[in-house]
Amino acid sequence: MRKIFVVFWGMLFFFALVACAPTASSTPAGDPLILYSGRSESLVGPAIQLFTEESGIEVQVRYGNTAEMAATLLEEGENSPADVFWAQDPGGLGAVADAGLLAPLPQNILDHVPEKFRSPEGVWVGVTGRARVIAYHTATLTPADLPADIWDFVDPKWDGKIGWAPTNGSFQVMVTGMRQVWGQEKTRQWLEGIIANHPIAYENNTAVVAAVGAGEVEVGFVNHYYLYRFLQEEGEDFEARNYFQPGQGPGSLVMVAGAGMLKSSDNPNAELFIRFLLSTVAQEYFATETWEYPLSDDLAAPEGLIPLADLHGIDMDLSDLADLQGTVTLLTEVGALP
Repeated sequence: MRKIFVVFWGMLFFFALVACAPTASSTPAGDPLILYSGRSESLVGPAIQLFTEESGIEVQVRYGNTAEMAATLLEEGENSPADVFWAQDPGGLGAVADAGLLAPLPQNILDHVPEKFRSPEGVWVGVTGRARVIAYHTATLTPADLPADIWDFVDPKWDGKIGWAPTNGSFQVMVTGMRQVWGQEKTRQWLEGIIANHPIAYENNTAVVAAVGAGEVEVGFVNHYYLYRFLQEEGEDFEARNYFQPGQGPGSLVMVAGAGMLKSSDNPNAELFIRFLLSTVAQEYFATETWEYPLSDDLAAPEGLIPLADLHGIDMDLSDLADLQGTVTLLTEVGALP
C-alpha cells in the first residue's frame, strides 16, 4: 500500500514540476542528467531510480565519497560534464561553492527548507538532516553515564572504550566544526586527548556501531541513522542506542546532505531533479528507508527519532564547514590519519 502511495504522489509531483520547469532550446527535457554523487548508491540509488521512472529522464551517476567528488569538480572547473553535485555534507558543497562553480537556485526551491539548512548565497540546498550522536553500549552504559559535551571524552576513564572512524567524511566535518567553534588549538588538544585514550579506529560508521553493539567498545562517534539499520536487521535486542549530546557543542552538530547545480550546466533537468529531492515522495523515502531527517517543513521525523526541532544542536553556519583540507592536515599532524 505504501508503495502505491509513494508512486501516486511521485507522479503528481512530477507532472506539477513539468508544468513549471524552465525550458532551454539547447537541452530537450529528456536528455540525460549527469549527477556527481558523494552519497553511496545503496542509500540514494532507489530515489534516483524513482525520479527516472516518473520523469523518463535518464540519470548518469558518478559515485564516490564527497571529498573525492568535490576534488574532481574543482579540478574539472568550468569544463565539468556534471549537472548536479549531491554531497553527503556541507563541507564538500562549501568547497565547490567557494570556487564559484555552483549556480544560484530559484528561491522557490530554497524555501522548501529552513534557512539554516541552505547556502547563505542560495547556491545549494539541504536535502536531508544527519545528526552526530554518541552510540553507546546499553549493557554497560545509560544516558546518565554520558557527558553532555564531546570534549569530556578526553577524560582517562574512557581509555580503551571509544570507537571512531577518522577517515570518515562526516567525522571530518564534525572536526571542522570543532575548529570553527573551539579554534585550532583546542581542537588539537581534543584530538590528542582522544588519542591518549587509545580509541579503536574503524573503517566507517557502520563498523563503529557494530562494535558498540557487540561490546567491543562502549561508545562511538557516529551519525544517528546507522543504528536504525541494525535495529531493523537484528531487532530491539541489539545492544546499542543513540545519545544526542545536549551541551550544544560540536558533538551535537546537525549536518545536511545537500545538492547544487553546476554553473557550467545548461541542462534544465538539473533544477527538476533538485525539486524532486525536496518533494514529499523523495523526502518520505529518506525518512522511512534511510532514517534521515526530512528537511521539508511539512514532513515529520521518522518514527522513533527525536524531532529535529527538539535536538537543540549547535548553532553554526553550515557554510563554515568548507575547510575539510585543513581538518585532514590537522588529523594527519596528530596521528589520527596516516
